[in-house]
Amino acid sequence: MASPAGCLPWLPGGFMVTVRALLFWALVYSYCAVCACIELLKLLWSIGRSPGKTFQRIVRENPPACLSDPSLGTHCYVRIKDSGLRFHYVAAGERGKPLMLLLHGFPEFWYSWRHQLREFKSEYRVVALDLRGYGETDAPSHQENYKLDCLITDIKDILESLGYNKCMLIGHDWGGMIAWLVAICYPEMVTKLIVVNFPHPSVFTEYILRHPSQLIKSGYYFFFQMPWFPEFMFTVNDFKVLKNLFTSRTTGIGRKGCRLTAEDIEAYLYIFSQPGALTGPINHYRNIFSCLPLQHHEVTMPTLLLWGERDAFMEVEMAETTRIYVKNHFRLTILSEASHWLQQDQPDIVNKLIWTFLKEETIRKRE
Repeated sequence: MASPAGCLPWLPGGFMVTVRALLFWALVYSYCAVCACIELLKLLWSIGRSPGKTFQRIVRENPPACLSDPSLGTHCYVRIKDSGLRFHYVAAGERGKPLMLLLHGFPEFWYSWRHQLREFKSEYRVVALDLRGYGETDAPSHQENYKLDCLITDIKDILESLGYNKCMLIGHDWGGMIAWLVAICYPEMVTKLIVVNFPHPSVFTEYILRHPSQLIKSGYYFFFQMPWFPEFMFTVNDFKVLKNLFTSRTTGIGRKGCRLTAEDIEAYLYIFSQPGALTGPINHYRNIFSCLPLQHHEVTMPTLLLWGERDAFMEVEMAETTRIYVKNHFRLTILSEASHWLQQDQPDIVNKLIWTFLKEETIRKRE
């Protein structure tokens, strides 16, 4: 079994590598400063227009009813021995059935998989996890506790704690990044890999450095390197940024998609408005550049990549390039009218595509 540290090495040493590293970090911090200035201007503009509303924040003490909907499954907790952290998850389907493990993105939590929890519980033990630092899962205070090595090991340990030695792994956005790396580091634990709107990590690293348009779309990666200010900006105007991510014309679910209800939005606001609830999720990003650049790593299990072409954060060209890193059956499906929030945007289509992929693999094995 490969160790996470062995999966995320630096490139070989040498003078040119040192120069490239210096240029890389110069780019990171320069762009971080640019993004911070842009956000500061937005804040000043908001204060100038409506100072009272800018700092308004509603106290949300009680969760909306949708978070305890019994049709979604049972709320459970598991404590990992090595780290001592307690993880929260929602599980649907009978124990003993094959495990389908779902990893959410940012800024989301287990609830983003509500449509999949209902759909696949008939044949799987479906587990939608709150990642380290999110929701009801423990959130270590130190930034170093959110390195990719830790996040990858979390998934391995959770799998074992649930009594399984393998799973069908699905990840979206940042959860997709983790899913790719788990599949690379612990291939024996992943029977099938499904990723939603996130390319192979090597593709993302190479593409962002060569395409300024993607660099701009990924500006939040750089902005999140700052302490406390990103968290504060999310709270402005009662978490207007969070609402807009899911509802605005540019970043939200498209007009042909399954829009979030008022209660769905309130579920997100409830989770991320709790004291300190944003620091853990943003800390995931504060460690990303210390693990880059990555060496090229291949994925050896059957893989399905689903992509919403109207993704405001990820350019679709990266999806096709991902194919070269999968040394097994690879299927790519691009949905032209779908947004970044694909499994919530087009849940019926996404669920059908997943079923097709699973049945297709079963038929292939029999043959």
